[in-house]
Amino acid sequence: MPATSLRPTSKAVTQILGLVLISLFTIAGSAQTDDDPRADVFSAEFPYQSKYVEVLGHRLHYIDEGNSAGDTFLFLHGNPTSSYLWRNVMRYIKPQHRIVAVDNIGFGKSDQPVDLDYTFQTHYQYIEGFIEAIGLEDIVLVIHDWGSVLGLNYAMENPANVKGIVMMEALIPPTFPMQEAGFFANFRDPETGRRLLIEQNMFIEGILFGGTRTRALSDAEKEVYRAPFLTAETRFPIYVWPNELPIGGEPARNVDLITRIGEWLRTAAVPKLVQYAAPGALLGPDVAAWMSENYRNVETDFVGYGAHYIQEDNPQAIGRGILEWHRRTF
Repeated sequence: MPATSLRPTSKAVTQILGLVLISLFTIAGSAQTDDDPRADVFSAEFPYQSKYVEVLGHRLHYIDEGNSAGDTFLFLHGNPTSSYLWRNVMRYIKPQHRIVAVDNIGFGKSDQPVDLDYTFQTHYQYIEGFIEAIGLEDIVLVIHDWGSVLGLNYAMENPANVKGIVMMEALIPPTFPMQEAGFFANFRDPETGRRLLIEQNMFIEGILFGGTRTRALSDAEKEVYRAPFLTAETRFPIYVWPNELPIGGEPARNVDLITRIGEWLRTAAVPKLVQYAAPGALLGPDVAAWMSENYRNVETDFVGYGAHYIQEDNPQAIGRGILEWHRRTF
């Protein structure tokens, strides 16, 4: 049977996602105990110096540290997180390499202008402008969630400037484009979506803090994630992202984009590492195996148990896995 016939259906993926979130909710909702063997790899601290650069008339927050003699690793986040998501991963990369992590426009400590539409295409303009503004070259991309699409689009359009790609929980084939909204249907409904995501802040309070991890975040960690979105007026950027997902043929511009990214991944020679957790939410063991068989020059790396925000469950395995892959590959 050819590998392409093993592609998971969008209906199956959304059903699995719903089951994963439900099954992990109880685990993530319980307090982390002192005897958790992973406790020493987690920290609420963000031990990096904040920097700012103006892109398209607005300030983007970023960090830029580490060993300039090594390669440049650029960490890109998705919804509703920020560079803070990578804090416990980057410390493994920093001694040997340069680490750069940026907050998307409207997220983290970056500006949140009220006149932006916060579509993928707008976000991409800021990321592309950021890379140009601080002069990043020969980049190793480390990407998650919508950061995966931002990074892969950049790699597709600027292949000479991307040395390697590390992806996790990526919004790309075979998971997207989807035909059925499933889990995302309520978020994409104009009335219920605004109520859930803007009024009730469900993406942070329910998803990020709920069933998408295997450990409970501390109050200090939650405070950082909540900080950019304390009022309904600040949550529009969170609301837009689910409506940008290519589902049922809409929005057509993103269906086309992510389809082209999938086609590019089949032939692009750039080394790629797919890090995945079990059961995973969007990129679990079955999807990782599909990517290994269908995309060119891919290694896969199992980093432990988790769902979507696996950086909050397995930062040590992710960081060390990236270093080992980089050592073997380059």
